[in-house]
Amino acid sequence: MHDISTAVVPSSSDPSGSVPRRSLPAAAGMFLWDLPRNILIILLKTYRKVISPLYGQVCRFFPSCSAYALEAVTVHGAVKGSWLAAKRLAKCHPWNAGGVDHVPAGHRHWPEGRTPTIVVLNNPDQFLAVQADEEGRSAA
Repeated sequence: MHDISTAVVPSSSDPSGSVPRRSLPAAAGMFLWDLPRNILIILLKTYRKVISPLYGQVCRFFPSCSAYALEAVTVHGAVKGSWLAAKRLAKCHPWNAGGVDHVPAGHRHWPEGRTPTIVVLNNPDQFLAVQADEEGRSAA
């Protein structure tokens, strides 16, 4: 009989290409730790696909409030990301002129080529400028 505490599951966190192994309890712990964040991401993506198109482009900020919330939760996690999103929604009123309002930088770093799409789309000056430099032409 196999001891479940010695079972290993693959982890894709190593950018070198090799697949490090993580114990089953560690993988289960990471799953539970990320569960609230992942639930919020699913809810925000559902809102952006189903409800947001009904309103059209009405946000006075860039990125839009839903894109801001999705990036905040992705980068900072469920608690801090929700707090940042709530603060952003509180700014969204007729007496605010709007403008560019990026999510504060977080401590999370993604492996090369694995940056979440929402982070790239919300920060075109940072990511598309790098792409233009590498290709030798404008990204726009």
